[in-house]
Amino acid sequence: MGPWDGPWPAGPDGALPEHLDSELLREGDTRNVVDGYRYWRHEAIVADLDTRRHGFHVAVENWGHDFNIGSVIRTANAFNAAAFHIVGRRRWNRRGAMVTDRYQHEHHYADVAALAEWAGAEGLPILGVDNVPGSVALEGYAVPRRCVLLLGQEGPGLSPEAVAASETVLAITQHGSTRSLNAGAAAAIVMYHWALQHAGRP
Repeated sequence: MGPWDGPWPAGPDGALPEHLDSELLREGDTRNVVDGYRYWRHEAIVADLDTRRHGFHVAVENWGHDFNIGSVIRTANAFNAAAFHIVGRRRWNRRGAMVTDRYQHEHHYADVAALAEWAGAEGLPILGVDNVPGSVALEGYAVPRRCVLLLGQEGPGLSPEAVAASETVLAITQHGSTRSLNAGAAAAIVMYHWALQHAGRP
């Protein structure tokens, strides 16, 4: 959106409301945010999102600097995940996130064991997402409201350590010839599956 058209918004005291950014009002807002957050300060957007975060967390193994992680994080933002967690390399390819990671809470763990220790302390079951032997079909599975959705990197999928740390490993049923879905696409499907069961409920 371009610069604010007309008199600037004002609160009861005549001053600019605290959640709005005078520079964005003056220069325009080209950020990748929904219209309801146009001209809002970055900190105000995060604070507002924090009042209605969902109960699921998203974790991604990052052993090979997978470019798909950015896409996963962007989807986590779209579904307002509680936080996202990077397991392995601290640095990850942020291009696909389209800056949406700035509106979320990021945590890092050196390995799966550290993630599992944190999740256990929080009482959060880890649900792996991969089509490995012994996995359970996502369709019809009742995902808990509070959980960690753990995804592997493109290609190798979940590591053996991640599979072992998962209470359940969920697989998305496929009907074509390809062996697996893109990691970003799989993440979007499982998050939407969670939202169908829980989003919008008190």
